[in-house]
Amino acid sequence: MLVCYFNATRKDWAIRNVAEPQMPRIPPKKPERMSSVDTAWLRMDRPSNLMMICGVLIFGERLTLARLKFAVSDRFLRFKRFRQRAVQAPAGAYWADDPKFDIDAHVRRAKLRGAAGKAQLETLVSELMATPLDPSKPMWQFHLVEGYEGGSAVVVRIHHCYADGIALIQVMLSLTDADRKGRVPGPVPPPPKRSESTDGDPLAGVFEMATKIGSDLIEKGVGIWHDPAKAVAFAKQGSAFTEELAKLVLMGEDSRTRFKGQPGVAKRVAWAEPIAVSEVKAVGRALDSSINDVLLSSVAGALRSYLMQKGESVEGLSIRALVPVNLRPAEKAWKLGNRFGLVFLDLPIGIENPVERLYAVRENMRVLKGSYQPVVALGLLAVMGAGPKVLQEQLLALLAKNATAVMTNVPGPQQPLYLGGALIGSMMFWVPQSGNIGLGVSILSYNGEVRFGVVADRGLCPDPGHVIEGFAPEFEKLVLATLLSPWPWDQPPSAAEMEYTVSL
Repeated sequence: MLVCYFNATRKDWAIRNVAEPQMPRIPPKKPERMSSVDTAWLRMDRPSNLMMICGVLIFGERLTLARLKFAVSDRFLRFKRFRQRAVQAPAGAYWADDPKFDIDAHVRRAKLRGAAGKAQLETLVSELMATPLDPSKPMWQFHLVEGYEGGSAVVVRIHHCYADGIALIQVMLSLTDADRKGRVPGPVPPPPKRSESTDGDPLAGVFEMATKIGSDLIEKGVGIWHDPAKAVAFAKQGSAFTEELAKLVLMGEDSRTRFKGQPGVAKRVAWAEPIAVSEVKAVGRALDSSINDVLLSSVAGALRSYLMQKGESVEGLSIRALVPVNLRPAEKAWKLGNRFGLVFLDLPIGIENPVERLYAVRENMRVLKGSYQPVVALGLLAVMGAGPKVLQEQLLALLAKNATAVMTNVPGPQQPLYLGGALIGSMMFWVPQSGNIGLGVSILSYNGEVRFGVVADRGLCPDPGHVIEGFAPEFEKLVLATLLSPWPWDQPPSAAEMEYTVSL
């Protein structure tokens, strides 16, 4: 058994092998029924879009495989779910203990081809995102890259059926410490030993109602998605949920661009240099917008710039992004599972002026925040997982065709953290794309900085690095517009006033 301790003489972490204590054999537990929402994500896998959440941790110093294994064994495996396999059966999916669990199959070394730089690491991550996890084992892996830019890197892959991004960020943070010697735990406590009660969950009743509405849809068949008249009649039943569902049915496809198409197996990933969180907050306050509004507006501008570089007309274009919305308190993230909804956000890439575009994104988000769309989407996922797989495929295809990208913004810890005694210099992650969506954009904040990442289908967008290059310039346009505007403000200027300022 590996025991990790801090060697005061060498001032470094060390690993010692000690005899494994003799423990009574505990018989494996009976299989546990998988929730319908998690089942939906399990069955969503397809060769062109694997349902994996992938992350990268970069260290400016050496992290050994032994120390990584110890951290995973000691912290990650406290969550019993990660010792379990996801099993599909005709009667549904369930969780089963892996009687042959071997940590060596899940924590392993990976090598970069050629120089150990960012380009080679991006290539490795791209390959891993297109490589399925072994369904005969618990579907997660840590890949240690030793010697990356003189330090180390860890690529983490976890199947989406285990948990959503918010929960997995909390899981990953539970592996960390706030000091090098491991005396101060990170920002997330380990899971409690006893099961907590779910009583008092304010979303429980809403989720049940959304699931009922989704069940009504299943009973009516998918015909409602092909017949607008049926959707309108469904909406007139008088419920806010049915109205929201009708909006999804009547939404229609967004603008056609090179980002839309039939994705293949191969993927490409890229990530950008960070932007200071303080600068994003300052711009948001000045323009009466949230941090999320500012960042998503910069994303829209970067996509606009990329399409223009490729010679495409962007006049009047508006693409739609699927944006996850967390529906679970952070303190309950240790329960894992998927507890988030989705909203369809219109990104006005046809708007050239950065401030006018920001205000358009802000208004679109404001409308969505007051809607039941996230809960209805969660209810639909629950019904998809409970119904026949063929019906799930049909509904998923009909929903996914109305969007071009998946975009997510996850707030991370704003303090430096250590894993296995090594300082985490930066971190990034990517979410999978469902159906035929071929573009994913991720935003993650850590230690006072915001990082952007893109994953794209190689056939649709073979050079996501060029998309990434547009993020910082678009944000800088907002900074410039804010600095050049007249001060002091009694109220934030209008888009027309800011347009005049930018044109000076």
